[in-house]
Amino acid sequence: MRTGNRRAILLGFASLGVLGNPAFAQTAGPATGDAPAPVATPVGTKRVFTPADFARFAPRTALDMLNQLPGFSIRGEDTSSRGLGQASGNVLLNGKRISGKSTDPVTALQAIPAGNVTRIELVDAAEVDVPGLTGQVANVVYEAKKKVSGQFTYRPDIRAHYADPNFTRGDVSVSGTAGKIEYTVSLKNDASRSAAGGPTVITRADGSLFETRNDAWRGNFDQPQLSGQFKLDGPGSSVGNLNLLGRRFDYRYREISRRDRVTGPDLERRLTQGEKGFNYEAGADYEFALVGGRLKLIGLLRSADEPFIQSTLTAYSNLSPKTGGRYVQEGTSAEKIGRGEYRWKWGKTDFQLSGEAAFNSLDLTSRLFNLNPDGSYAEQPFPGGTGKVSEDRYEALATIGRPLSKAVSVQLVAGGEWSTIVQEGPGGKQRSFFRPKGSLNIAAQLSPTFNANFKIIRRVGQLDFQQFLARVFLDNDNQNAGNPDLVPTQQWRYELELAKDLGRFGKTRVNLIAALFEDFVDIIPIGATGESPGNIDKARAYAIDWNSTFQLDPFGLKGARINLRGLMQFSAIRDPLTGEKRALSSFTDRLLEGDFRHDIPKSNWAYGFNASYSHVTRAFRLNEVGRQFEGPVWAGLFIENKDVFGLTVKASASNLLNARSRWDRIVYTGRRNSAPIDFVETRNRLIGPIFTLSVRGTF
Repeated sequence: MRTGNRRAILLGFASLGVLGNPAFAQTAGPATGDAPAPVATPVGTKRVFTPADFARFAPRTALDMLNQLPGFSIRGEDTSSRGLGQASGNVLLNGKRISGKSTDPVTALQAIPAGNVTRIELVDAAEVDVPGLTGQVANVVYEAKKKVSGQFTYRPDIRAHYADPNFTRGDVSVSGTAGKIEYTVSLKNDASRSAAGGPTVITRADGSLFETRNDAWRGNFDQPQLSGQFKLDGPGSSVGNLNLLGRRFDYRYREISRRDRVTGPDLERRLTQGEKGFNYEAGADYEFALVGGRLKLIGLLRSADEPFIQSTLTAYSNLSPKTGGRYVQEGTSAEKIGRGEYRWKWGKTDFQLSGEAAFNSLDLTSRLFNLNPDGSYAEQPFPGGTGKVSEDRYEALATIGRPLSKAVSVQLVAGGEWSTIVQEGPGGKQRSFFRPKGSLNIAAQLSPTFNANFKIIRRVGQLDFQQFLARVFLDNDNQNAGNPDLVPTQQWRYELELAKDLGRFGKTRVNLIAALFEDFVDIIPIGATGESPGNIDKARAYAIDWNSTFQLDPFGLKGARINLRGLMQFSAIRDPLTGEKRALSSFTDRLLEGDFRHDIPKSNWAYGFNASYSHVTRAFRLNEVGRQFEGPVWAGLFIENKDVFGLTVKASASNLLNARSRWDRIVYTGRRNSAPIDFVETRNRLIGPIFTLSVRGTF
């Protein structure tokens, strides 16, 4: 470990202890550790939490409050969804879905001061007039204050091995009102510094040693983002929103691999990779009364510049000429969306008609180079990596929702989409499709403390336009041939959520999920020797997801609670090469998570620890099979003081049980259904402990 890193670790933890000492930070009012645990108040079919329920945690933002909601986990909008479409997360703001596509719930909630939150309502998805939601939804009800207020978070972290220190991660936001306009302006940088290093062993099919490697890599990522949300109330009951976002990203990756061979010269390979570009989003919506109902018009523009470069350079111990390659992409993507929603009420029945037009495109140029003996690069023919892919899509949906009784509500969505996909370039073609879409959602209040939600969804996934074109992966010596015949994955999805409110003891929730896929995207054969993402007729997956919070106050440990989650998933697909059934590639089939938090009575101190275990299935390409993962067990602890000169300061340490970066794979000389094994790779890299200091405050 670098001396500077070690000092930063010691100073970070020492400063928390010194500044949190009561002699330096006096507590105003009652200590937070004496506040009661969050307990919902039943209001009809809703479960309502007030700010007083979260006083124990001294929240700074709405995100801090939602993170402590018993038995609830924030689920963002489905990034694979097409266009704006229906909502798919589980967070509403003042009864509305979060506007835009690039603003995730975490970002939106971070910008809402805790003091602005009036209450948080847990409500069944079928009971709100936002189509697409499922299960229990958290509706954050808040109001903007006349006074300008702000909040900030600074979260540096350092790692004990290989990585550079991360001093640039944080966020700051300011919100307030100016006349009839409510505004929030945010600046954040989701920076990360990652790294690992250690041995890799390469053996032949008979188990004999071929090569040992000592690898070390580091990846630095910065993503400064400036965003603004503006809301206009009026005239009358009309409401308008404007959302602006600009983001730059810069990813730098370097790996050094020193390789000792049993026979032949030893070598050193250097891999570098860079992505440096920008994207922006501008979205607006305006809602107003019209003919007994309300009409909402939405427009969205997104654009991204996505350059990518990857290079390898190999030097040999016998001073043979260096070898290497370079792969370069220059691409721009764009999305334009126009959407209209008209809703009205007739008695107890809610109606909505919606229509959407979306236009997506990717214009990509790829170039491939080989290193000459004199050190120059010679460009190689690579026509399949250059082209333009676009899709024009139109969607129409009708929604009907109504209560069937005081305890049961139902929501039905039906419609479809029409799309035309065009690829320009080698092997290009044009195709048109119609696909049905919709959902049926039934919510039942089986008792005052027991809810059930059942949903059937017909969903169409988003396409990754880069998969239409050829691509080279110099790091793993793989290549996609490109596939102009790709179509979106479709699925029938069945979900049953059962939630039991345990009162002062906490809450428990279980989700049962079944997903039946059509045209599932996986690696398939292309031609005689190629491979690329393509469609497999059928696949399926099943999940049992249990999530619970148990408050320990009733058992005598005041201020303590435990969160537990268990996930089991099963999947099946017919391998496109062998025809045999197997699990989906790189699919998390087992997950166990647990965390303990104790807010110490008569103080502003809290501490806790967490642990998790996960297991992923093997990944399949046509010439290899392997499992790549980090873990399998992660563990960490933290200590927090909620009043250090008015700030919340938290020091945490993670990966204390030495989770590793692993990759075990078998590589064949050709397609794995007929070719012999070329080599077996066993990678076992050290990650090491990670230390984080979080400082949160308001102004």
